[in-house]
Amino acid sequence: MRVIPPILETIESVTQQHGFSMPSERQTGELLQMLAAMKPGGRLLELGTGTGLATTWLLNGMSQGARLDSVDNDPSVLAIARKHLEADERVTFHECDGAEFILNAAPASYDLVFADAWPGKYSHLDKTLTLLKLGGIYVVDDMNPQPNWPNGHEINVERLETELAGRTEFAACRMDFATGVIVCARSA
Repeated sequence: MRVIPPILETIESVTQQHGFSMPSERQTGELLQMLAAMKPGGRLLELGTGTGLATTWLLNGMSQGARLDSVDNDPSVLAIARKHLEADERVTFHECDGAEFILNAAPASYDLVFADAWPGKYSHLDKTLTLLKLGGIYVVDDMNPQPNWPNGHEINVERLETELAGRTEFAACRMDFATGVIVCARSA
């Protein structure tokens, strides 16, 4: 059953007005909502808050006892997310460099990591994956070519896909829907 977050259309409209060109799309959001629901009372990490579109979906799927750390280094887009979502006590917004956050986080402290920023996806991958508990889920999107990719970015995507496929401590699935998604679960 599809459950659209009540604030989603408002944040989508503000995102468009702001000119933010890297929003998470609804299909990815629906997947994140479902994965968050699978972690009742869990700790979740979002690397790359943006304007809060994916944050909205994560919160919509989370139980009351779950907690979300959402990280972004751009104060202008983070302000949009804060304005619309900060009243939800389950989320803590962190305005900082994603790499810095990753390096200071405790190993095995998260049940789900959505890496939607360079750190945690194309850099600091090893450290990011250590943040997951056994059974923890790692999600990345934008694996299919995007109009906003810089020249040569497909090499980064191919490298990430190869690295994730080669990890024996994770079960991985690449899904060719939305913008292209990879979901990995820590199995050992």
